[in-house]
Amino acid sequence: MGDARIIHIELDEATILWRNADIEQERRIAIFDLIEENTFKPLRAWEAGHQGPYRLRLSVADGRLALEITGADEQPLETLILGLGRFRRPIRDYFAICDSYYQAIRKATAAEIETIDMARRGVHNEAAELLLERLEGKVETDFATARRLFTLICVLHIRG
Repeated sequence: MGDARIIHIELDEATILWRNADIEQERRIAIFDLIEENTFKPLRAWEAGHQGPYRLRLSVADGRLALEITGADEQPLETLILGLGRFRRPIRDYFAICDSYYQAIRKATAAEIETIDMARRGVHNEAAELLLERLEGKVETDFATARRLFTLICVLHIRG
């Protein structure tokens, strides 16, 4: 019996060039929610007997996402590298819709905010499905965890 979950997550601060208060709040919420409830089972580590819990460090370099997975004792287990080409559009769309959302909550009607928020959730959900697809065969995770991980991937792509 293992403990297939993330107990600590870290973002490569060198990757994050700029963030505003709204984005910083999104980051804090995503990390808090992720740590509170997640499913994360890196298959190679699991099969090698490292059955969690896990620590995860996310970074982006040369158009690739690195997921550095360590045990609770910080012993390195594996690093997964995912090409981010297929995420470019969802990340761009997510930033655009989030920008509209943040502007709307300051001056739009409740109905307008709800419409934008529904669109934002739709983009976020599609990106989470894409992440689940990209992790298939590497990490077993659930939809909610994939959504939160996508939020953190977006934080790593912010350019001021």
